Amino acid sequence: MSKGRANVVQFRSATSDLKTRNEQEDEYVIEGYFAVFGQETELWRGAFEVIAPTAFDDTLSNDIRALINHDTALVLGRNKAGTLELKTDSRGLWGKIRLNTKDTDAMNLYERVKRGDVDQCSFGFNIIDESTEWRDDDTVKWTINKADLHEVSVVTFPAYEDTGVQARHAQFEEMQERKLEQRKLGLKARLQK
Repeated sequence: MSKGRANVVQFRSATSDLKTRNEQEDEYVIEGYFAVFGQETELWRGAFEVIAPTAFDDTLSNDIRALINHDTALVLGRNKAGTLELKTDSRGLWGKIRLNTKDTDAMNLYERVKRGDVDQCSFGFNIIDESTEWRDDDTVKWTINKADLHEVSVVTFPAYEDTGVQARHAQFEEMQERKLEQRKLGLKARLQK
């Protein structure tokens, strides 16, 4: 296990089965899974990432916002205000956003989710602890064990953000270089015997 890059904000996305509900006359809700545990996502050929069921255990009491497309100007809810509920179960990170009916952006999004035009979500976080598994087939898998969650978003186009993939790719290349250097040192030591 290794400590993560706590100072690098990462974004991860997932296709979700977001649902809308009109619970009471003036209470409109968007809910669904913002992250799924144990599901491998291929970042690029041969590089995978998975979120452990423990990833959000220590972070759900943070001051977390629900946003539209990661835009901090478009806040849908906040857990400290009681308008965003987040919890984990065996499947993943589930959230329920109680929308402000006087917010036209929120109500427009509600209608888009209701029609099925928008059905995907994402979350922003820092990696606190992760493990790396180098497999026999030369692939690599990172497991995010602990994360510091900042926000969840209902998004139009979910994908692993380029910056997150670039950060992983740089880490991968650095690890590959270290492995190669260790092999060279090992070979040199054997030749000197």
